[in-house]
Amino acid sequence: MYVRGKFFFINILNFLLIDYNNYTNIFIFAIIYAMEVIRANILGFCAGVRRAVLAAEKELNQNKNGQVYTLGPLIHNPVALENLAKRNLKILTENEIPNLKETDTVLIRAHGVPPETDKKIREKGVHLVNATCPLVTKSQKTAAEYAEQGYIIFFAGDKNHGEVVGIEGYAKEAAKKTSIPLHFILIKDVEELKTEIARLQKEGVLSEESKIVLLSQTTFSIKTFALLQTELKSLFPQAQIISSICPATHERQDSLVELCAHVDGVIVIGGRTSANTNRLFTTAEKLCKKAVLIEKPEEIPEDFFTLEKVGITAGASTPDSTIEEVVSRLTQTNTD
Repeated sequence: MYVRGKFFFINILNFLLIDYNNYTNIFIFAIIYAMEVIRANILGFCAGVRRAVLAAEKELNQNKNGQVYTLGPLIHNPVALENLAKRNLKILTENEIPNLKETDTVLIRAHGVPPETDKKIREKGVHLVNATCPLVTKSQKTAAEYAEQGYIIFFAGDKNHGEVVGIEGYAKEAAKKTSIPLHFILIKDVEELKTEIARLQKEGVLSEESKIVLLSQTTFSIKTFALLQTELKSLFPQAQIISSICPATHERQDSLVELCAHVDGVIVIGGRTSANTNRLFTTAEKLCKKAVLIEKPEEIPEDFFTLEKVGITAGASTPDSTIEEVVSRLTQTNTD
Protein backbone atom coordinates (compact mmCIF):
# COMPACT_ATOMS: atom_id res chain seq x y z
CA MET A 1 0.00 0.00 0.00
CA TYR A 2 1.54 3.29 -1.10
CA VAL A 3 0.98 6.65 0.56
CA ARG A 4 -0.07 8.91 -2.29
CA GLY A 5 -0.77 12.60 -2.66
CA LYS A 6 -2.11 14.25 -5.82
CA PHE A 7 -1.58 17.89 -6.53
CA PHE A 8 -3.07 19.71 -9.51
CA PHE A 9 -2.70 23.01 -11.26
CA ILE A 10 -4.11 24.27 -14.57
CA ASN A 11 -1.87 25.66 -17.22
CA ILE A 12 -3.91 27.38 -19.94
CA LEU A 13 -1.75 27.08 -23.03
CA ASN A 14 -3.95 28.63 -25.67
CA PHE A 15 -7.38 30.04 -26.37
CA LEU A 16 -8.92 29.91 -29.81
CA LEU A 17 -12.36 31.32 -30.44
CA ILE A 18 -14.90 29.44 -32.55
CA ASP A 19 -16.75 31.38 -35.23
CA TYR A 20 -18.75 29.02 -37.37
CA ASN A 21 -20.17 31.88 -39.54
CA ASN A 22 -16.64 32.74 -40.70
CA TYR A 23 -15.66 29.07 -40.84
CA THR A 24 -12.97 29.69 -38.21
CA ASN A 25 -12.35 26.87 -35.80
CA ILE A 26 -11.39 28.03 -32.38
CA PHE A 27 -10.78 25.74 -29.45
CA ILE A 28 -10.48 26.31 -25.78
CA PHE A 29 -7.52 24.20 -24.90
CA ALA A 30 -6.33 23.51 -21.36
CA ILE A 31 -3.90 21.02 -20.01
CA ILE A 32 -4.19 19.79 -16.48
CA TYR A 33 -0.82 18.81 -15.09
CA ALA A 34 -0.79 16.37 -12.15
CA MET A 35 2.20 15.43 -10.06
CA GLU A 36 1.80 12.38 -7.87
CA VAL A 37 4.22 12.06 -4.96
CA ILE A 38 4.52 8.44 -3.86
CA ARG A 39 6.33 7.53 -0.67
CA ALA A 40 7.99 4.18 -0.13
CA ASN A 41 6.14 2.01 2.37
CA ILE A 42 9.11 2.13 4.73
CA LEU A 43 11.49 5.08 4.88
CA GLY A 44 13.32 7.37 7.29
CA PHE A 45 14.39 6.81 10.88
CA CYS A 46 14.96 3.23 11.97
CA ALA A 47 14.28 2.27 15.59
CA GLY A 48 17.94 2.46 16.61
CA VAL A 49 18.51 5.94 15.20
CA ARG A 50 15.24 7.26 16.60
CA ARG A 51 16.25 5.89 19.99
CA ALA A 52 19.60 7.71 19.83
CA VAL A 53 18.04 11.03 18.78
CA LEU A 54 15.40 10.84 21.50
CA ALA A 55 18.12 10.09 24.06
CA ALA A 56 20.04 13.18 22.94
CA GLU A 57 16.95 15.38 23.13
CA LYS A 58 16.17 14.06 26.61
CA GLU A 59 19.67 14.84 27.90
CA LEU A 60 19.60 18.30 26.35
CA ASN A 61 16.35 19.00 28.21
CA GLN A 62 17.57 17.65 31.55
CA ASN A 63 21.24 18.66 31.79
CA LYS A 64 21.36 22.29 32.86
CA ASN A 65 24.75 22.38 34.62
CA GLY A 66 27.17 20.70 32.25
CA GLN A 67 27.73 20.28 28.53
CA VAL A 68 26.06 17.49 26.55
CA TYR A 69 28.36 15.76 24.07
CA THR A 70 28.11 12.94 21.59
CA LEU A 71 31.30 11.02 20.88
CA GLY A 72 31.61 11.53 17.15
CA PRO A 73 28.53 12.37 15.05
CA LEU A 74 25.45 10.90 16.70
CA ILE A 75 24.09 9.70 13.34
CA HIS A 76 25.08 10.09 9.68
CA ASN A 77 22.73 12.91 8.75
CA PRO A 78 23.89 16.56 8.55
CA VAL A 79 20.37 18.02 8.85
CA ALA A 80 19.64 16.14 12.08
CA LEU A 81 23.07 17.03 13.46
CA GLU A 82 22.58 20.69 12.57
CA ASN A 83 19.26 20.76 14.44
CA LEU A 84 20.82 19.17 17.52
CA ALA A 85 23.79 21.55 17.35
CA LYS A 86 21.36 24.49 17.53
CA ARG A 87 20.27 23.06 20.88
CA ASN A 88 23.95 23.05 21.97
CA LEU A 89 24.77 19.38 21.46
CA LYS A 90 28.50 19.27 20.80
CA ILE A 91 30.57 16.60 19.08
CA LEU A 92 33.43 15.24 21.16
CA THR A 93 36.59 13.73 19.69
CA GLU A 94 38.64 11.07 21.46
CA ASN A 95 41.48 13.55 21.93
CA GLU A 96 39.12 15.78 23.90
CA ILE A 97 38.05 13.09 26.40
CA PRO A 98 40.70 14.21 28.98
CA ASN A 99 39.04 17.65 29.10
CA LEU A 100 35.66 16.32 30.25
CA LYS A 101 34.14 17.49 33.56
CA GLU A 102 32.05 15.45 35.96
CA THR A 103 29.03 17.66 35.25
CA ASP A 104 29.16 16.78 31.55
CA THR A 105 27.06 14.21 29.73
CA VAL A 106 28.42 12.01 26.95
CA LEU A 107 26.24 9.99 24.59
CA ILE A 108 27.64 6.93 22.87
CA ARG A 109 26.36 7.20 19.32
CA ALA A 110 24.13 4.68 17.56
CA HIS A 111 27.13 3.03 15.84
CA GLY A 112 28.79 2.25 19.16
CA VAL A 113 32.44 2.62 20.21
CA PRO A 114 35.30 0.24 21.11
CA PRO A 115 35.38 -0.87 24.78
CA GLU A 116 38.63 0.97 25.49
CA THR A 117 36.98 4.25 24.45
CA ASP A 118 34.00 3.50 26.67
CA LYS A 119 36.39 2.89 29.57
CA LYS A 120 38.24 6.20 29.03
CA ILE A 121 34.96 8.13 29.23
CA ARG A 122 33.75 6.33 32.36
CA GLU A 123 37.03 7.09 34.12
CA LYS A 124 36.24 10.82 33.83
CA GLY A 125 33.18 10.36 36.06
CA VAL A 126 30.76 11.92 33.59
CA HIS A 127 27.14 10.95 33.05
CA LEU A 128 27.42 8.37 30.27
CA VAL A 129 24.41 7.49 28.12
CA ASN A 130 24.79 4.46 25.87
CA ALA A 131 22.71 5.14 22.75
CA THR A 132 24.26 2.28 20.78
CA CYS A 133 21.68 0.55 18.58
CA PRO A 134 20.67 -2.74 20.28
CA LEU A 135 21.42 -4.65 17.07
CA VAL A 136 24.95 -3.21 17.02
CA THR A 137 25.39 -4.20 20.66
CA LYS A 138 24.38 -7.74 19.72
CA SER A 139 26.96 -7.74 16.92
CA GLN A 140 29.64 -6.55 19.34
CA LYS A 141 28.90 -9.48 21.66
CA THR A 142 28.80 -11.97 18.78
CA ALA A 143 32.19 -10.84 17.44
CA ALA A 144 33.67 -11.04 20.94
CA GLU A 145 32.37 -14.59 21.45
CA TYR A 146 33.86 -15.88 18.19
CA ALA A 147 37.16 -14.06 18.77
CA GLU A 148 37.46 -15.62 22.21
CA GLN A 149 36.95 -19.06 20.65
CA GLY A 150 39.76 -18.46 18.16
CA TYR A 151 37.67 -18.13 15.00
CA ILE A 152 38.96 -16.38 11.91
CA ILE A 153 36.41 -13.60 11.47
CA PHE A 154 35.55 -12.40 7.99
CA PHE A 155 33.62 -9.18 8.50
CA ALA A 156 31.56 -7.70 5.65
CA GLY A 157 31.52 -3.96 6.10
CA ASP A 158 32.80 -0.50 5.22
CA LYS A 159 36.34 0.46 6.12
CA ASN A 160 36.61 3.03 8.93
CA HIS A 161 32.84 2.98 9.59
CA GLY A 162 32.16 3.72 13.26
CA GLU A 163 30.16 0.54 13.77
CA VAL A 164 32.92 -1.62 12.28
CA VAL A 165 35.62 0.04 14.39
CA GLY A 166 33.57 -0.56 17.54
CA ILE A 167 32.84 -4.22 16.76
CA GLU A 168 36.47 -4.93 15.94
CA GLY A 169 37.39 -3.33 19.25
CA TYR A 170 35.22 -5.83 21.14
CA ALA A 171 36.77 -8.69 19.16
CA LYS A 172 40.28 -7.47 20.07
CA GLU A 173 39.41 -7.23 23.75
CA ALA A 174 38.01 -10.77 23.76
CA ALA A 175 41.02 -12.18 21.88
CA LYS A 176 43.31 -10.94 24.65
CA LYS A 177 41.77 -13.58 26.91
CA THR A 178 43.22 -16.32 24.73
CA SER A 179 46.65 -17.20 23.40
CA ILE A 180 45.30 -17.19 19.82
CA PRO A 181 46.01 -14.09 17.70
CA LEU A 182 42.97 -12.23 16.40
CA HIS A 183 42.24 -12.45 12.69
CA PHE A 184 39.53 -9.90 11.96
CA ILE A 185 39.39 -9.61 8.17
CA LEU A 186 37.37 -6.73 6.75
CA ILE A 187 35.93 -7.36 3.28
CA LYS A 188 33.43 -5.56 1.05
CA ASP A 189 32.89 -8.01 -1.82
CA VAL A 190 33.70 -11.49 -3.17
CA GLU A 191 36.92 -10.33 -4.85
CA GLU A 192 38.30 -9.06 -1.55
CA LEU A 193 37.22 -12.29 0.13
CA LYS A 194 39.16 -14.35 -2.44
CA THR A 195 42.22 -12.11 -2.05
CA GLU A 196 42.20 -12.38 1.74
CA ILE A 197 41.69 -16.15 1.67
CA ALA A 198 44.70 -16.53 -0.63
CA ARG A 199 46.80 -14.32 1.64
CA LEU A 200 45.86 -16.20 4.80
CA GLN A 201 46.51 -19.55 3.15
CA LYS A 202 49.92 -18.36 1.97
CA GLU A 203 50.74 -17.22 5.49
CA GLY A 204 49.70 -20.59 6.87
CA VAL A 205 46.90 -19.07 8.95
CA LEU A 206 43.96 -20.57 7.05
CA SER A 207 43.42 -24.26 6.31
CA GLU A 208 40.54 -26.61 5.54
CA GLU A 209 40.16 -27.31 9.26
CA SER A 210 40.15 -23.68 10.41
CA LYS A 211 37.31 -22.28 12.47
CA ILE A 212 35.71 -19.57 10.33
CA VAL A 213 32.77 -17.22 10.76
CA LEU A 214 31.25 -14.60 8.46
CA LEU A 215 29.71 -11.56 10.19
CA SER A 216 28.57 -8.21 8.85
CA GLN A 217 27.85 -4.57 9.48
CA THR A 218 24.16 -4.06 10.26
CA THR A 219 23.69 -1.87 7.17
CA PHE A 220 25.55 -4.13 4.73
CA SER A 221 24.04 -5.15 1.38
CA ILE A 222 21.97 -8.34 1.67
CA LYS A 223 22.73 -9.28 -1.92
CA THR A 224 26.49 -8.93 -1.46
CA PHE A 225 26.37 -10.78 1.85
CA ALA A 226 24.58 -13.68 0.13
CA LEU A 227 27.32 -13.82 -2.51
CA LEU A 228 29.98 -13.83 0.20
CA GLN A 229 28.16 -16.62 2.02
CA THR A 230 27.97 -18.77 -1.12
CA GLU A 231 31.65 -18.27 -1.94
CA LEU A 232 32.87 -18.93 1.60
CA LYS A 233 30.69 -22.02 2.03
CA SER A 234 31.89 -23.45 -1.29
CA LEU A 235 35.49 -23.29 -0.06
CA PHE A 236 34.95 -23.97 3.64
CA PRO A 237 31.71 -25.90 4.31
CA GLN A 238 32.34 -25.70 8.05
CA ALA A 239 32.20 -21.89 8.05
CA GLN A 240 29.63 -20.32 10.35
CA ILE A 241 27.38 -17.67 8.78
CA ILE A 242 25.83 -15.10 11.10
CA SER A 243 23.62 -12.57 9.38
CA SER A 244 23.52 -9.44 11.52
CA ILE A 245 22.03 -7.17 8.86
CA CYS A 246 19.33 -4.97 10.35
CA PRO A 247 15.80 -5.73 9.07
CA ALA A 248 15.33 -2.00 8.53
CA THR A 249 18.04 -2.12 5.85
CA HIS A 250 16.45 -4.74 3.63
CA GLU A 251 12.92 -3.51 4.37
CA ARG A 252 13.85 -0.13 2.92
CA GLN A 253 15.55 -1.79 -0.04
CA ASP A 254 12.54 -4.03 -0.76
CA SER A 255 10.18 -1.09 -0.42
CA LEU A 256 12.30 0.94 -2.84
CA VAL A 257 12.33 -1.87 -5.44
CA GLU A 258 8.54 -1.95 -5.33
CA LEU A 259 8.34 1.84 -5.50
CA CYS A 260 10.56 2.10 -8.59
CA ALA A 261 8.06 0.11 -10.65
CA HIS A 262 5.44 2.85 -10.20
CA VAL A 263 7.33 6.14 -10.65
CA ASP A 264 9.21 8.19 -13.24
CA GLY A 265 11.98 9.14 -10.85
CA VAL A 266 13.11 8.64 -7.26
CA ILE A 267 14.43 11.10 -4.70
CA VAL A 268 16.58 9.47 -2.03
CA ILE A 269 16.78 11.67 1.07
CA GLY A 270 19.66 11.27 3.49
CA GLY A 271 23.23 12.03 4.44
CA ARG A 272 25.87 11.48 1.78
CA THR A 273 28.08 9.77 4.37
CA SER A 274 25.33 7.33 5.35
CA ALA A 275 26.07 3.77 4.19
CA ASN A 276 22.44 2.65 3.98
CA THR A 277 21.39 5.87 2.20
CA ASN A 278 24.08 5.38 -0.44
CA ARG A 279 22.95 1.79 -1.00
CA LEU A 280 19.39 3.03 -1.52
CA PHE A 281 20.68 5.50 -4.09
CA THR A 282 22.65 2.76 -5.88
CA THR A 283 19.46 0.66 -6.14
CA ALA A 284 17.43 3.65 -7.33
CA GLU A 285 19.99 4.42 -10.05
CA LYS A 286 19.76 0.85 -11.33
CA LEU A 287 15.96 0.65 -11.36
CA CYS A 288 14.84 4.17 -12.27
CA LYS A 289 15.45 6.43 -15.26
CA LYS A 290 15.97 9.33 -12.89
CA ALA A 291 17.40 9.12 -9.39
CA VAL A 292 18.98 11.68 -7.12
CA LEU A 293 20.38 11.73 -3.57
CA ILE A 294 19.69 14.92 -1.62
CA GLU A 295 20.18 16.08 1.95
CA LYS A 296 17.86 19.10 1.82
CA PRO A 297 14.76 20.05 -0.22
CA GLU A 298 16.69 22.91 -1.86
CA GLU A 299 18.77 20.29 -3.69
CA ILE A 300 15.87 18.83 -5.69
CA PRO A 301 16.84 19.05 -9.40
CA GLU A 302 14.56 21.19 -11.56
CA ASP A 303 13.74 18.35 -13.96
CA PHE A 304 12.03 16.42 -11.15
CA PHE A 305 9.30 19.09 -11.06
CA THR A 306 8.28 18.09 -14.58
CA LEU A 307 7.70 14.41 -13.74
CA GLU A 308 4.23 12.96 -13.41
CA LYS A 309 5.10 10.50 -10.64
CA VAL A 310 7.92 11.11 -8.17
CA GLY A 311 8.95 8.47 -5.66
CA ILE A 312 10.33 9.34 -2.23
CA THR A 313 12.52 7.18 -0.01
CA ALA A 314 14.91 8.05 2.81
CA GLY A 315 17.80 6.54 4.70
CA ALA A 316 17.51 5.16 8.22
CA SER A 317 19.00 8.34 9.72
CA THR A 318 16.77 10.82 7.88
CA PRO A 319 14.41 12.82 10.15
CA ASP A 320 10.67 12.81 9.51
CA SER A 321 10.75 16.61 9.26
CA THR A 322 13.19 16.54 6.33
CA ILE A 323 10.99 14.08 4.44
CA GLU A 324 7.96 16.32 4.95
CA GLU A 325 9.91 19.38 3.77
CA VAL A 326 10.88 17.61 0.54
CA VAL A 327 7.29 16.58 -0.14
CA SER A 328 6.11 20.09 0.67
CA ARG A 329 8.59 21.67 -1.74
CA LEU A 330 7.49 19.37 -4.55
CA THR A 331 3.81 20.02 -3.98
CA GLN A 332 4.04 23.75 -3.32
CA THR A 333 6.02 24.32 -6.51
CA ASN A 334 3.27 22.61 -8.43
CA THR A 335 0.49 24.65 -6.87
CA ASP A 336 2.07 28.12 -7.09
